[in-house]
Amino acid sequence: MPRAIHIFRSPDRFVAGTVGEPGDRTFYLQAREGKRLISVLLEKQQVNILADRIGTLLTEVSRRFGTEVPTADVSVDDMDPLQMPVDSEFRVGTMGLGWEADTGVVVVELLAVTETPLDESVVLDDATEGPDAVRVFLSPEQARKFSARTALIVESGRAPCPLCGEPLDALGHICVRTNGYHRDVDLRLLVEPHEDD
Repeated sequence: MPRAIHIFRSPDRFVAGTVGEPGDRTFYLQAREGKRLISVLLEKQQVNILADRIGTLLTEVSRRFGTEVPTADVSVDDMDPLQMPVDSEFRVGTMGLGWEADTGVVVVELLAVTETPLDESVVLDDATEGPDAVRVFLSPEQARKFSARTALIVESGRAPCPLCGEPLDALGHICVRTNGYHRDVDLRLLVEPHEDD
């Protein structure tokens, strides 16, 4: 069966988002163009890496080609949740990223997980054989806003432990800095200065 490649040349929206509570969130990427909507499932680390690599790509494009790109401190104007219902088309296995110099856009490609080894030549290619894919074309501004929003989404998870930095669970946390010993201590006392200091 030939692969399905979902192409969004002028997306109205391309965002990362989550479903679920902190500590039990599922991450998605969602693209919308007109009435077309597609969502794909992926891991938090994949979302984070994609946002980071987009930022690196834009910096390199600016340096190499002298192209004007928005700075990393761009404001995020879309913090709306994912459009419901979120029906995942597939789980992302491989991601591709490129710069289309002729049109001055960032190209993001998300490929489905496959059981067979992936032939890398199908990434950012219209080959008829290979995993299903979503290909999104983003202006530099859209790409920078995607990265900024993604950073906020990733950081909005569980609060970090003030001792070890690992995420705190609602049901408790066994901190490696206390050798696994769990005691009832107000952790604020460990990080806030005392009046006698």
